[in-house]
Amino acid sequence: MKGNKLFFCLTVLAGFVLLMNLLSIGVFAHCEIPCGIYEDKLRIQMMEEDITTIEKSMKEIKRLSEEEDEDYHQIVRWVINKEDHADKMRDIITQYFMTQRLPLVEDKNSPEYQKYLTKLNLLHELVFYTMKAKQTTDLKYVDKMRDTLKKFEKAYFENQEKESKEKKPEKTEKGSNEQKEEHSHPH
Repeated sequence: MKGNKLFFCLTVLAGFVLLMNLLSIGVFAHCEIPCGIYEDKLRIQMMEEDITTIEKSMKEIKRLSEEEDEDYHQIVRWVINKEDHADKMRDIITQYFMTQRLPLVEDKNSPEYQKYLTKLNLLHELVFYTMKAKQTTDLKYVDKMRDTLKKFEKAYFENQEKESKEKKPEKTEKGSNEQKEEHSHPH
């Protein structure tokens, strides 16, 4: 009987999550014009927070599922929380980084092409591990998300940090040193 209740609750939860996802299609969007409003490092921090939240949710789902008197309401809330944060990550990965921040390199013979493929592959891995985290409470996917995110962050900011060190500050009218901000990639 206990297994039937759990199956029923999880089925209802899955239907609810599916319905909420269908209703929210198109809600997360950015302008896709070169507005320069969002910061890349902030998006990395947001994904780090999402991973921590997914981890906490997985632990709580496991803990609550092992209790003598399972609290299905709380289990459902933690599952929804895990799903929401995985969706947020997927949106940042695909809508923000893949669509707006990772410029297409068409010249397959250019030195930048391999760097592009590395970043693209890491983003794909991250989306895959995020999907796996939605499907299970196996904490190995949390570790894989963290590791892959660190690798992507290193690859993504590698050239940007080198370029910013090479730029020289310019004098402004007020006499303070400020660097010109350049947006060389599509937004």
